[in-house]
Amino acid sequence: MKRISILGSTGSIGVQTLEVISNFPEKCKVIGLSAGNNIELLARQIKEFKPLIVSVKEEESIDRLKKLMGKHVPEIYAGMEGLIKLSENNELEMVVVALVGHIGLIPTIRAIESGKDIALANKETLVIGGEIIKELILRKGVKLLPVDSEHSAVFQCLVNKSGNDISRIILTASGGPFRNTPREKLEYITPEEALAHPTWSMGPKITIDSATLMNKGFEVIEARWLFNVDVEQIQVMVHPQSIIHSLVEFKDRSVFAQMSPPDMRLPIQYALSYPERWDGSRLKPLDLVEIGRLEFEAPCIERFPCLSLAYKAIKEGGTSPAVLNGANEVAVGAFLEKKISFQRIYKLISQVLEEHIPGDGKSLESVLKATNWAMGRTRELVEEEGS
Repeated sequence: MKRISILGSTGSIGVQTLEVISNFPEKCKVIGLSAGNNIELLARQIKEFKPLIVSVKEEESIDRLKKLMGKHVPEIYAGMEGLIKLSENNELEMVVVALVGHIGLIPTIRAIESGKDIALANKETLVIGGEIIKELILRKGVKLLPVDSEHSAVFQCLVNKSGNDISRIILTASGGPFRNTPREKLEYITPEEALAHPTWSMGPKITIDSATLMNKGFEVIEARWLFNVDVEQIQVMVHPQSIIHSLVEFKDRSVFAQMSPPDMRLPIQYALSYPERWDGSRLKPLDLVEIGRLEFEAPCIERFPCLSLAYKAIKEGGTSPAVLNGANEVAVGAFLEKKISFQRIYKLISQVLEEHIPGDGKSLESVLKATNWAMGRTRELVEEEGS
């Protein structure tokens, strides 16, 4: 039985992970759960899955959670201390990192240092600290299993194959809600429109990242570290049906693709079950006749320049990806709060990247320092616009 902690159990990935676990009670046991502000949902999860340890975002939420609890009262912690305790617990085998933003980096590092396997759904961890995580994974001999549908697809295509045989990795993108929106109209996009993703149901931050294609840029950076390839070997292709989740071309020009209906429960289940494949009869089967047509096109960089910023950051290396992420977190938050326009997200990130002098990306101190600088500088620019 696999003993698991879920960091971010009340978010979209966390909820779906618990759904998968509930389908396989003989194979998985929940040891720890963490949540942000959705204390009511966390309380219900605790009653159902009976974890040993729980973490909440704020200290003030602990009393509120205890009042909602039934007979089962686990150990309760708060903040980063709680996330670390959930990551290092001796009962654990695997940590599912489903947090949003740079907060996922430190708990992931601590989990790896404690010898836990990682099921990673937090893109920012590898964007900020790819060099650090890669070195730790190799040194500790633990598994880093991707939960994102695109990276899970690549991972599945590479099972029992040599990474040295890779010619290209092609990550697919739905194109988001503005795939066909004229450039001149993007300036007037509202948060409500940007949150209406045509294919996936996700949290607000990742949904906006999908609308700008920054999410796909992050996935390019992730793929570079997950599969040990040069960034020039990673391409992005728009595929609005989201049936082919990614493709791998090998040096003999054979191309492997992983296909399935767009349902995050499949890559989550594979990350939990690997190297086995558990029964998927609860998931919708793929019906290509019903789908009828699969479309592909190159991404429009003029319409979605954030994708080019991600390529720029990973080519610069060092602390540039951390700065990219930090600036993006603040810019997306400002857009959701209606402080800046949709187009201004790119412009802010670009300006902060231009001001940054890349440093060493191999130490936790340097990437966190770069992240904090980028977030602070972006806030300054947002405030200057509002004054």
